[in-house]
Amino acid sequence: MDKSPDAFRTISEAAEELDLPQHVLRFWETRFAQIKPLKRGGGRRYYRPQDIDLIKGIRHMLYEQGYTIKGVQKLLRDNGNQFIVAVGRGDVAAVEAITQSRQAEAERQRGSEEEGLVGIPKVKPNKRFFGLARGDGDGPVAADSSSLSRDNRALLQETLFDLLECKRLLDQVR
Repeated sequence: MDKSPDAFRTISEAAEELDLPQHVLRFWETRFAQIKPLKRGGGRRYYRPQDIDLIKGIRHMLYEQGYTIKGVQKLLRDNGNQFIVAVGRGDVAAVEAITQSRQAEAERQRGSEEEGLVGIPKVKPNKRFFGLARGDGDGPVAADSSSLSRDNRALLQETLFDLLECKRLLDQVR
Protein backbone atom coordinates (compact mmCIF):
# COMPACT_ATOMS: atom_id res chain seq x y z
CA MET A 1 0.00 0.00 0.00
CA ASP A 2 1.43 3.36 -1.09
CA LYS A 3 1.40 6.38 1.17
CA SER A 4 -0.32 9.64 0.41
CA PRO A 5 1.98 12.25 -1.17
CA ASP A 6 1.40 14.40 1.94
CA ALA A 7 2.39 11.65 4.39
CA PHE A 8 5.61 11.76 6.38
CA ARG A 9 8.32 9.30 5.34
CA THR A 10 10.68 7.31 7.52
CA ILE A 11 14.36 7.49 6.66
CA SER A 12 14.20 4.14 4.87
CA GLU A 13 11.20 5.26 2.79
CA ALA A 14 12.86 8.58 2.02
CA ALA A 15 16.12 6.89 1.07
CA GLU A 16 14.29 4.51 -1.26
CA GLU A 17 12.26 7.31 -2.87
CA LEU A 18 15.35 9.48 -3.36
CA ASP A 19 17.61 6.57 -4.40
CA LEU A 20 20.13 7.49 -1.72
CA PRO A 21 21.65 5.50 1.13
CA GLN A 22 20.34 6.37 4.60
CA HIS A 23 23.76 7.45 5.80
CA VAL A 24 23.88 10.09 3.06
CA LEU A 25 20.60 11.56 4.32
CA ARG A 26 21.98 11.67 7.86
CA PHE A 27 25.21 13.28 6.60
CA TRP A 28 23.33 15.91 4.60
CA GLU A 29 21.40 16.84 7.74
CA THR A 30 24.73 17.86 9.26
CA ARG A 31 25.74 19.90 6.21
CA PHE A 32 22.43 21.55 5.31
CA ALA A 33 20.62 23.19 8.23
CA GLN A 34 17.54 23.48 6.01
CA ILE A 35 16.97 19.70 6.19
CA LYS A 36 15.11 19.24 9.45
CA PRO A 37 13.23 15.95 9.70
CA LEU A 38 10.89 15.50 12.60
CA LYS A 39 12.54 13.30 15.25
CA ARG A 40 10.48 11.11 17.52
CA GLY A 41 11.31 8.80 20.40
CA GLY A 42 14.48 6.83 19.94
CA GLY A 43 15.74 9.31 17.33
CA ARG A 44 13.49 7.96 14.56
CA ARG A 45 13.33 10.46 11.68
CA TYR A 46 10.21 11.45 9.77
CA TYR A 47 10.66 13.49 6.61
CA ARG A 48 7.94 15.93 5.58
CA PRO A 49 7.04 16.28 1.87
CA GLN A 50 8.87 19.64 1.77
CA ASP A 51 11.98 17.95 3.22
CA ILE A 52 11.81 15.36 0.43
CA ASP A 53 11.44 18.09 -2.22
CA LEU A 54 14.41 20.00 -0.81
CA ILE A 55 16.56 16.87 -0.71
CA LYS A 56 15.61 16.11 -4.33
CA GLY A 57 16.86 19.56 -5.27
CA ILE A 58 20.07 19.16 -3.29
CA ARG A 59 20.61 15.72 -4.83
CA HIS A 60 20.10 17.17 -8.31
CA MET A 61 22.57 20.00 -7.69
CA LEU A 62 25.21 17.67 -6.25
CA TYR A 63 24.87 14.66 -8.55
CA GLU A 64 23.55 15.99 -11.86
CA GLN A 65 24.84 19.57 -11.87
CA GLY A 66 28.20 18.75 -10.26
CA TYR A 67 28.03 21.33 -7.47
CA THR A 68 30.02 20.83 -4.30
CA ILE A 69 28.38 20.88 -0.88
CA LYS A 70 29.76 24.38 -0.32
CA GLY A 71 28.32 25.48 -3.65
CA VAL A 72 24.84 24.20 -2.81
CA GLN A 73 25.08 25.79 0.65
CA LYS A 74 25.84 29.12 -1.02
CA LEU A 75 22.91 28.70 -3.43
CA LEU A 76 20.61 27.97 -0.50
CA ARG A 77 21.92 30.97 1.42
CA ASP A 78 21.64 33.33 -1.56
CA ASN A 79 18.40 32.08 -3.14
CA GLY A 80 16.46 30.16 -0.50
CA ASN A 81 14.90 26.72 -0.26
CA GLN A 82 12.22 27.29 -2.90
CA PHE A 83 14.91 27.95 -5.50
CA ILE A 84 16.58 24.58 -4.87
CA VAL A 85 13.19 22.82 -4.78
CA ALA A 86 12.29 24.38 -8.16
CA VAL A 87 15.65 23.35 -9.64
CA GLY A 88 15.14 19.79 -8.37
CA ARG A 89 11.71 19.63 -9.99
CA GLY A 90 13.07 21.04 -13.23
CA ASP A 91 10.65 23.96 -12.97
CA VAL A 92 12.53 26.50 -15.10
CA ALA A 93 9.72 29.05 -14.89
CA ALA A 94 9.83 29.04 -11.07
CA VAL A 95 13.63 29.26 -11.07
CA GLU A 96 13.52 32.28 -13.40
CA ALA A 97 10.72 33.90 -11.36
CA ILE A 98 12.70 33.51 -8.12
CA THR A 99 15.85 34.86 -9.78
CA GLN A 100 13.98 37.85 -11.24
CA SER A 101 12.26 38.64 -7.93
CA ARG A 102 15.61 38.56 -6.09
CA GLN A 103 17.13 40.87 -8.71
CA ALA A 104 14.12 43.22 -8.49
CA GLU A 105 14.44 43.29 -4.69
CA ALA A 106 18.13 44.12 -5.03
CA GLU A 107 17.26 46.92 -7.46
CA ARG A 108 14.65 48.32 -5.04
CA GLN A 109 17.12 48.22 -2.16
CA ARG A 110 19.77 49.92 -4.26
CA GLY A 111 17.27 52.61 -5.29
CA SER A 112 16.28 53.16 -1.64
CA GLU A 113 19.91 53.53 -0.67
CA GLU A 114 20.50 56.08 -3.41
CA GLU A 115 17.54 58.10 -2.13
CA GLY A 116 19.40 58.52 1.14
CA LEU A 117 17.66 55.91 3.29
CA VAL A 118 20.00 54.66 5.97
CA GLY A 119 20.15 51.12 7.32
CA ILE A 120 19.26 49.19 4.18
CA PRO A 121 22.25 47.15 3.08
CA LYS A 122 23.34 47.34 -0.51
CA VAL A 123 22.77 43.99 -2.23
CA LYS A 124 24.66 43.10 -5.34
CA PRO A 125 22.34 41.37 -7.84
CA ASN A 126 23.34 37.88 -8.88
CA LYS A 127 24.29 38.24 -12.54
CA ARG A 128 25.37 34.64 -12.86
CA PHE A 129 22.80 31.89 -13.15
CA PHE A 130 24.60 28.65 -12.35
CA GLY A 131 27.83 30.23 -13.57
CA LEU A 132 26.56 30.47 -17.17
CA ALA A 133 26.38 34.24 -17.56
CA ARG A 134 29.52 36.28 -17.51
CA GLY A 135 30.11 38.94 -14.93
CA ASP A 136 32.15 42.06 -15.53
CA GLY A 137 35.41 40.53 -14.31
CA ASP A 138 34.88 37.07 -15.79
CA GLY A 139 36.61 35.68 -18.81
CA PRO A 140 40.08 34.59 -19.80
CA VAL A 141 42.96 35.90 -17.73
CA ALA A 142 46.45 36.22 -19.12
CA ALA A 143 48.98 33.76 -17.72
CA ASP A 144 51.09 36.54 -16.25
CA SER A 145 48.10 38.37 -14.79
CA SER A 146 47.30 38.16 -11.09
CA SER A 147 43.79 39.59 -11.44
CA LEU A 148 41.84 36.53 -10.29
CA SER A 149 39.23 37.48 -7.75
CA ARG A 150 39.12 35.84 -4.33
CA ASP A 151 35.97 33.91 -5.35
CA ASN A 152 37.56 32.62 -8.54
CA ARG A 153 40.65 31.53 -6.66
CA ALA A 154 38.49 29.72 -4.12
CA LEU A 155 36.58 28.00 -6.95
CA LEU A 156 39.82 26.95 -8.61
CA GLN A 157 41.19 25.65 -5.31
CA GLU A 158 37.99 23.69 -4.66
CA THR A 159 38.12 22.26 -8.19
CA LEU A 160 41.73 21.23 -7.68
CA PHE A 161 40.82 19.40 -4.46
CA ASP A 162 37.93 17.67 -6.25
CA LEU A 163 40.23 16.58 -9.08
CA LEU A 164 42.82 15.27 -6.65
CA GLU A 165 40.12 13.29 -4.86
CA CYS A 166 38.98 11.84 -8.20
CA LYS A 167 42.56 10.88 -9.01
CA ARG A 168 42.92 9.19 -5.63
CA LEU A 169 39.73 7.20 -6.20
CA LEU A 170 40.84 6.19 -9.69
CA ASP A 171 44.23 5.09 -8.36
CA GLN A 172 42.47 2.90 -5.78
CA VAL A 173 40.49 1.15 -8.51
CA ARG A 174 43.59 0.34 -10.59
